[in-house]
Amino acid sequence: MAPKSQIQLNKDELKQVFIHNLNRLYFGKRYLNDHLEELVKIASFNDLQLGLNEFWDDVKNQIIRMDEIFMLADEKPSDRECNPIMSLVKQNFCLDEKDGLAINKDMDLILYVQLLEHVNITAYRMLKNIAIHLKWKDVTQLLVECFDESVDADHLFDLISKQYMAKS
Repeated sequence: MAPKSQIQLNKDELKQVFIHNLNRLYFGKRYLNDHLEELVKIASFNDLQLGLNEFWDDVKNQIIRMDEIFMLADEKPSDRECNPIMSLVKQNFCLDEKDGLAINKDMDLILYVQLLEHVNITAYRMLKNIAIHLKWKDVTQLLVECFDESVDADHLFDLISKQYMAKS
């Protein structure tokens, strides 16, 4: 059997894929927003606390943008239970652990925030490509802004990790 050279994209199915993945990002950001105060308190390094607060502002802005995207797509957020980001935050940030070395907690925060941002960068890129294909210019612009914030946050936490190492 010869491989298929071209896949015919159905715009309704593509929109469904877009909304499904937007929901995952949206409820992940909402969960993160609800727990960032805890993460800021866990951090012992002042620059990390400042970076987490800046990241938190970005998360809030991205939620607002995604609300607008849902509106532009004439959809409502759903699939609250399908939230891989929630699992990542619960399992990797170990929010229930109260003891341990400060450096372990700080480096975990840096590592897993960057991991989250890498997931977001990839997801925003995919959503942006779908939005371009669907000719949703306003949605595309909102996704570009979310993407850029995630890239900036990744760079910020890379700098914070270097500052952390320099202080020791």
